Amino acid sequence: MIDDSPLDAAFAQAQLPGAVTMIVNREGVVQQRAFGLADHASGAAMAVDSICQIASMTKALVSVAAMQLVERGLLDLDAPVGPHLPDLAEPQVLTGFDAEGRPQTSPAMKAITARHLLTHTAGLGYAFVQSELLRWFAATGAPRPGTLDALRVPLLHEPGEDWQYGVATDWLGLLVQAISGQRLNDFMAENIFGPLGMTATAFRPALPEGAARVHMRTEGGGFKPRSLYIGGGEFDGGGGGLTGNAPDYGRFIRMILNGGELDGQRVLKAETVAEMARNQVAPLRAGHMGSSQPEVAGPFDVFPDQHTGWGLGFLINPEAGPNGRSPGSLAWAGIFNCFYWIDPAAGLGGMMLTQLSPFGDPGALGLFGAVERLAYGRG
Repeated sequence: MIDDSPLDAAFAQAQLPGAVTMIVNREGVVQQRAFGLADHASGAAMAVDSICQIASMTKALVSVAAMQLVERGLLDLDAPVGPHLPDLAEPQVLTGFDAEGRPQTSPAMKAITARHLLTHTAGLGYAFVQSELLRWFAATGAPRPGTLDALRVPLLHEPGEDWQYGVATDWLGLLVQAISGQRLNDFMAENIFGPLGMTATAFRPALPEGAARVHMRTEGGGFKPRSLYIGGGEFDGGGGGLTGNAPDYGRFIRMILNGGELDGQRVLKAETVAEMARNQVAPLRAGHMGSSQPEVAGPFDVFPDQHTGWGLGFLINPEAGPNGRSPGSLAWAGIFNCFYWIDPAAGLGGMMLTQLSPFGDPGALGLFGAVERLAYGRG
């Protein structure tokens, strides 16, 4: 284990309610630590194995599930998904709004494929990211969160023409269900969580007792609870519905670092992992998010000076990162200020989990940067 005392000052400066940090390499865990509180109301301490809502860190796991179906010859990445997902069989592109504010759409000229869903190039968005969808829901009626109606949104552009962050991975999870004949949680428990020993990770109907709670900052510098659970609902949310903990996600990162295998359990072929880590969207730039609801998430761009790409489930930085990350590393985040990275070139990866809203908190980003610098001997 490495000396992680530099993180004491970084956590204090971040002023977070609580956090878990972890650094791994191909062989095992080299740093893990819990800071602060899991629940400020009760005073419960954060633990390394505290259950958290990992939110959009779910996307990488669901992408692996889809690629397992590709390996089995059950899913063609470039075939239309409409035969399996009737809701996506005849997509409509949002073209604007009339003088009365009514949405205007036209039929898409291209079919949506699994590759589009994996790379966020289908044209599907999020209302908290794109103002057009916020306006769409205002005109058509906002559906209840966790329902399939919440996923039934028009496309913002023709499939393949741009990168837009949105509900694509939720539809990818439903595609895995349709092809496998299993509920997404059951498929992933059998094919990913079980083999990797991820015993705390699952789609759950409710936040389990003792799990870390989501907090918001108060004007006085304290925290208040935010009663928000994005799991449960009508379907297993492949875009962000998992709860889990740092030890489990560390095992997932190590599996990717080891080319699809961990402790004798092969989850993916090495060539599949390599393909997932290859930029699939050039010449498009990926990874940048706007904000139409800053109370949910602020604008986000990890490497604003780089022409970042996207693989089959991951953000890819083409140049070295400022904290030590190698070119070609993989990364993403979760809406409650959870972050991870995977650096195949250096054989390193890590994460920082906290439960704080809204997303993009400067303190959380500061602590995550300190974790990364520590991993590369820069802390």
